[in-house]
Amino acid sequence: MQKILVCLKRVVDYNVRIRVKPDGTGVVTDGVKMSINPFDEIALEEALRIRERGDASEVIALSIGTDDSQQQLRTGLAMGADRAILVQTDGEVEPLGAARAILKVIEKESPDLVILGKQAIDDDCNQTGQMLAALWDRPQATFASKLEFADGKVTATREVDAGLEVIEVDLPAVVTTDLRLNEPRYVKLPDIMKAKKKPLESIPVADLGAEIAPQLSSSAYEPPSGRSRGIMVNDAAELVSALRDKGLIE
Repeated sequence: MQKILVCLKRVVDYNVRIRVKPDGTGVVTDGVKMSINPFDEIALEEALRIRERGDASEVIALSIGTDDSQQQLRTGLAMGADRAILVQTDGEVEPLGAARAILKVIEKESPDLVILGKQAIDDDCNQTGQMLAALWDRPQATFASKLEFADGKVTATREVDAGLEVIEVDLPAVVTTDLRLNEPRYVKLPDIMKAKKKPLESIPVADLGAEIAPQLSSSAYEPPSGRSRGIMVNDAAELVSALRDKGLIE
């Protein structure tokens, strides 16, 4: 296996408390810590481990977004990626648009494996990997918690509702990662300094020729309603009565 392409999305850090803008037009991001989507960070860690075992020769980090996404790509380079590509766009990117843009990079780079997180923590869509596999017309292994490579194939252990499922797919393929696949490494200061010298290519989305215009629009955002105060009941009959009063049972 020669190349592994890893997709990284810039999201609000998972430790940050999400706040809705006062006018309801979106989520507050000014002055907020931004990070690599945690699932994508796991995808990058797995790609680096595959390369370190000698099963791949190059790891490429890819992100789609504004110039600010270079920060997350530099973090990916500090973790160990060999080079990075930023597809520049100032607009909103939905899963289908992201899959189309990634496909154009795939056609340019010809990777043997594409790894990305199973979902992003900002929209929780869990669609990009599946859409990419369909557009690329290659097999997919989603929700992977373990990966093994042999004879041009990847064996993936998947976490499904019924437990664990093991499947084997031919390479090239698309893999999406689950939380239990690995634990990402800690980035050290010397690695951060070295990352500044690694190549980071910026490509305007228009130059790729990918159609990424959003097909959906959001009319307003609002925070979830506050949790109502609980009540104490003395016995089952009182509980049933309280539930009936709230219209939860008949």
